[in-house]
Amino acid sequence: MAAGHHLILGTLTDLVTGRRLDDTLDERYRQRLARLLLEEKGYRRNELLPRQPLLVSVDACRAKIPLDFQIRLGAVVGMIIKYGPGSIVTRRRPALAMSRICVPYQVPVVVVTNGETAEVMAGATGKGIRRGFEAIPTRHELEKILAAAPPAPIDAKRFEMESRIVYAFEVDGACPCDDTICRL
Repeated sequence: MAAGHHLILGTLTDLVTGRRLDDTLDERYRQRLARLLLEEKGYRRNELLPRQPLLVSVDACRAKIPLDFQIRLGAVVGMIIKYGPGSIVTRRRPALAMSRICVPYQVPVVVVTNGETAEVMAGATGKGIRRGFEAIPTRHELEKILAAAPPAPIDAKRFEMESRIVYAFEVDGACPCDDTICRL
């Protein structure tokens, strides 16, 4: 059975929310990532926000796209994770842009992954910090990052420009049969 451009292999239970989801190859990678965050990186279930809808507005165009994971420690989103199959190089710029529009401040840590490897970037600069799943900060490491430098606010002009980047990559550049994007 297929929905949109995903082969549905049945259903699975989301490790974070306990909800039943379509079992797709992409979702299996997301679930592996959730397991890593919970079991190896020390995050709590209530700190992981999977599939958060991100409203993107550019001129008269609007859309909701899912952000794979926001990691919230206390009241602060300290890290986002963007999954996408294929080359992670193509995920860098839209993920950085998402880190600048998903909350009214710069998310300090941005992770892009294709399920096989990951790249961790500094949100403020976009520079790659490290590669590999072992590079994803633990809960304790993220606490230190947040304590060292509180997230800086995003000004209105930057927000507008980053919104355009997200819209171009994630909405205009999306496969026409991608049913995870909701054009409004």
